[in-house]
Amino acid sequence: MSKVAVVYWSQTGNTEAMANELASAAGTEAIEVSTFSPDSVADYDAFAFGCPAMGDEELDPDFEEVWNDCASKFDGKPVALFGSYDWGTGDWMDTWRENAEAAGVNVVETLICNLEPDDEAITALQALGAKLSA
Repeated sequence: MSKVAVVYWSQTGNTEAMANELASAAGTEAIEVSTFSPDSVADYDAFAFGCPAMGDEELDPDFEEVWNDCASKFDGKPVALFGSYDWGTGDWMDTWRENAEAAGVNVVETLICNLEPDDEAITALQALGAKLSA
């Protein structure tokens, strides 16, 4: 079983709910981004990073700083990206994935939901957690 880090930032609690579902399925605890050290990347086999869309469909600046510090340390390990949004179309996730892949990150899946996770999103989060921990 892989050791999975589920790292998230949440403004309204929707992305936190996603992180908790994913972490539970992966057999781990969700980690709030302010308590995650990029120096601990080597301690994990797989990752899920979650952030809601902010402003004009972009990542939260504090979250993005930690993400950028981690991105060069993944060394090909599988990384899933997830998050929630309220308005817009979810374009921030496409941009995030493109930027991550351009930086050499092995993005294995992305998952977004509008507002709080519904039954379909919860099922997908549970499947993703199981996949990352396999």
